[in-house]
Amino acid sequence: MARFFSVQGRWVACFFWLTIFLGIPVGGGGAVSPVSADDAEAIDKIVSGIETRYGGIGFTADFDQQSILKAMDVTDTASGRMIVRRPNRMRWEYKTPDPQIIIASGNTLWIHRPDENQAMMGKAPDFFSDGKGAGFLADIPTIRKNFHLFLDSSDDPSCFRLRMVPNTTTEDVMAVYLDVDKADFNVRRVITTNAYGDETRIDFKNVNLEALPPDALFQFAVPPGTDVIQMDQ
Repeated sequence: MARFFSVQGRWVACFFWLTIFLGIPVGGGGAVSPVSADDAEAIDKIVSGIETRYGGIGFTADFDQQSILKAMDVTDTASGRMIVRRPNRMRWEYKTPDPQIIIASGNTLWIHRPDENQAMMGKAPDFFSDGKGAGFLADIPTIRKNFHLFLDSSDDPSCFRLRMVPNTTTEDVMAVYLDVDKADFNVRRVITTNAYGDETRIDFKNVNLEALPPDALFQFAVPPGTDVIQMDQ
């Protein structure tokens, strides 16, 4: 995976999140520290709570995002809405500072930048190795399957913090941190870090776990006059 970073910063976050959501094994792994019996029990309780909480067909949430590129001392912020429908479908609607839509539906990935009259299209399994379908919140079992899990201390006393280390890692995805509400097991925050010290932090709010997003939200029709770029060529 390349280390992308645009002025908007969102391609970094989308790349990280699509890697996580699509359940992609990344790179070559290393040794991980063992987990104590007490921590293992607590982790199992937290993940079970997330599995129950996000066990429905879909959900929606608003998000605020901060992306930090440490070496260049660049910090970018953005906000928008995320929509998930199982299986294998996600939609990210970035509203500020500039509109952008990312749709992952089964095998197909679209990234649409209306202000630039540009749409990028790829086949998710080809572009993201053999990562097909939905991972993490779009397919909760991948938390247990694709990551080593550790219990960390959260800055927020009302949250648990899980540190998720991919079974195999690269420079681009070293760890993912989940802040999980102790009361209802909502995922409040996700932080992704890489080997360069860069960080992408996404805070969720207005989560609707009763939502049944329509299929049409995960389909993309290219607007007239839009340049289409094939990402997997």
